[in-house]
Amino acid sequence: MAVALFRKKLASLPEGGEWRVESAGTWGLDGSEMAQDVQTVLEEKGIEIADHSARTVDREMLSSFDLILTMEKGQKEALRMEFPEVSKRICLVSEMIGECFDIHDPIGEPLDEFRKTARILSMILDQGFNRIEKLTGTRK
Repeated sequence: MAVALFRKKLASLPEGGEWRVESAGTWGLDGSEMAQDVQTVLEEKGIEIADHSARTVDREMLSSFDLILTMEKGQKEALRMEFPEVSKRICLVSEMIGECFDIHDPIGEPLDEFRKTARILSMILDQGFNRIEKLTGTRK
């Protein structure tokens, strides 16, 4: 959900820019489809993603990014332990607004919980965009 929301934000910017935005999981199954409730919430926001499938994060992938955002503290710490060479580039998405909290994973919960998560992510991506730009080197 975060990747789709961020890509939509980038598409709305007048200055555009070159961004590579991808998603990978720490505990997911490669090839798993997007949860139907995620797809529903994204469609409600005018975002269509038909070909998304899960994949597991790996060293090669992480090494090619300037910034790696995680949803949960446990994910952040697991990635830092397994991939110490990129540990300084790994942050919680909530840290983009100067806070430190987990983004709740609503899998298995009612649709309104997915909407709530989407609202929180959108707010963070809007309010934290300047910090994201700075950390990725796209803004000096």
